[in-house]
Amino acid sequence: MSAPRPEGGRRPALAVFKLASCDGCQLTLLDCEDELLNVAERVEIAHFLEASSAVRPGPYDLALVEGSVTTPQDAQRIREIRAAARFLVTIGACATAGGIQALRNFADVEEFRATVYARPEYIATLATSTPVSAHVPVDFELRGCPIDRGQLLEVITAFLAGRKPDVPNHSVCFACKRRGTVCVTVAHGTPCLGPVTHAGCGAICPAYGRGCYGCFGPSGSVNLPALIPLLRRDGMSEDDVRRTLRTYNAASFAEVEGAPS
Repeated sequence: MSAPRPEGGRRPALAVFKLASCDGCQLTLLDCEDELLNVAERVEIAHFLEASSAVRPGPYDLALVEGSVTTPQDAQRIREIRAAARFLVTIGACATAGGIQALRNFADVEEFRATVYARPEYIATLATSTPVSAHVPVDFELRGCPIDRGQLLEVITAFLAGRKPDVPNHSVCFACKRRGTVCVTVAHGTPCLGPVTHAGCGAICPAYGRGCYGCFGPSGSVNLPALIPLLRRDGMSEDDVRRTLRTYNAASFAEVEGAPS
């Protein structure tokens, strides 16, 4: 992802959009606080309903999209966003992997709809929850539930500088070693998804003696067939393993060879 400067010396137009999600990744941008002021000086915030009701139409130089595609309206809207954006970056597990709502992909969504809603015939929904990349081309994916503020600032900074974002593709195990955290699996026999999970959270859970939950989805090099027997060895049943993999990035882990169906 490299971004040439807009013509005429104007500031690049930044837009932030939401599909099916909890707004947590948008809040991460607002939580940047002092850094956000510096970003605001470098870009024109053209569309960001979480921060301002002032909206201007595209085209946009950079669009950040949170949320998965779960309705026909979402599918149409993401096509419109893509058409209006020179660069499109998906942020968070919902936008990059379908989110926790992708649990519907393993069941009958019509049964869910009839159970939850008194008048299900008024609810328009898709049978699956899918990432944005399943519908339109995406220039960069920023993972996490929620995303890491440092990585988000890196993506925006890289865009402004016209270079590729420096976001690691290694596993949480690497992050544990960097911060000097003792391996919870080796030392305590605690089940942990760190070996197969994308780094970015700072290895927070292992630092507090808990196993990784896979919030950032599969890393660049995943060997689930090797990990699953270790999870069972450390006391997890087949159902436990399945539930552990079916959380924030259920659809992504399901696509990895060796994942329980």
